[in-house]
Amino acid sequence: MSDKFSGGCLCGAVRYQSNMASDRGGHCHCTDCRKSSGSGHSSHLMLPAAAFSVTGKLTGYEKPADSGNMVTRYFCPACGAPVYSTNAAIPDLVFVRASSLDDPEVFTAGMIVYASRAPSWDVMDTALPAFPEMPPNAPAKGR
Repeated sequence: MSDKFSGGCLCGAVRYQSNMASDRGGHCHCTDCRKSSGSGHSSHLMLPAAAFSVTGKLTGYEKPADSGNMVTRYFCPACGAPVYSTNAAIPDLVFVRASSLDDPEVFTAGMIVYASRAPSWDVMDTALPAFPEMPPNAPAKGR
């Protein structure tokens, strides 16, 4: 995996890059991830905010997550594509939507969270560790 990656929104008005690879990522089936993705889950790469830079205008939508922490989801106001999110409880991290990557192979899932909320039609890799909610030793995810 390259140490750098890039991505952006559907229309190209928002672009980002990271100067480091992400070694953590996963699929989330919480209600907010399902609704904001238009699918059965969202997939995220987790990395330090200091390694992530964005150009273009974004709109943020702030809402408390299941954990009670305030999560802000950033998306392109022109095309509506989700780009990344932040969690107020862990401000030094960003959670980049794998769907926004230029090279989708940059993403590797390491776990499934909120598996108890997964719809039956959204079948995941059974080899991945799956947690009914957020595992206690994992940082709160920026769903």
